[in-house]
Amino acid sequence: MDLNADFTKRVVVHAGDAPWIASPMPGVDRRMLDRIGDEVARATSIVRYAPGSAFSAHTHTGGEEFLVLEGVFQDEHGDYPAGTYVRNPPTTSHTPGAAEGCTIFVKLWQFDLEDRTQFRLDVEAQLGPVQDGIARAELHRDAREVVSFVVLEPGAVLTEVAPGGIEVLVLEGTLSEGVDDLVRWSWLRLPEGMPLQATAGSEGARLWMKTGHLPFAQAPLV
Repeated sequence: MDLNADFTKRVVVHAGDAPWIASPMPGVDRRMLDRIGDEVARATSIVRYAPGSAFSAHTHTGGEEFLVLEGVFQDEHGDYPAGTYVRNPPTTSHTPGAAEGCTIFVKLWQFDLEDRTQFRLDVEAQLGPVQDGIARAELHRDAREVVSFVVLEPGAVLTEVAPGGIEVLVLEGTLSEGVDDLVRWSWLRLPEGMPLQATAGSEGARLWMKTGHLPFAQAPLV
């Protein structure tokens, strides 16, 4: 499957309005944002676990990063409440599930295959001071990408110029970007060379953002 696989194009998906698609595991559904591959895929998705559902144990050959959007994600290593950002690099393994249900934003097969840095963070706890109506938290940085959590006050303007492209998921609030009004769970991907200029709405906005990563996009090794 190829879905939004042309990384030279601007893409917007209002994932909050998209249908849930069943995964091979009962009770685990997804909203696909971009994808190269079938069940083994370079993929960006929003995934919903029904209460009591789980995936079987597996190893992340290509790495996995996720942000918990709702509820509490769980595996044998602990509980991950909403607002937790996790990086599970290549060679890590776990058995994920959610006793009470949860929703996560997840990216698969998008790591440097030599990366072995594993961690979890409470994104709110990383926020820096407010400057010009914007507070930022840098969640991860390496030679390929920068991952951030960004909070905008009402009317604040976010301008980002980043070689290698820009990707944004609106977590809360609203954001006006170009011709689009982005709302909760709207996902935006801008190609390399296209700057981001976006204005927060009357409620402000909270965003997950990644920059610099698109030149490294490729199909998974299978």
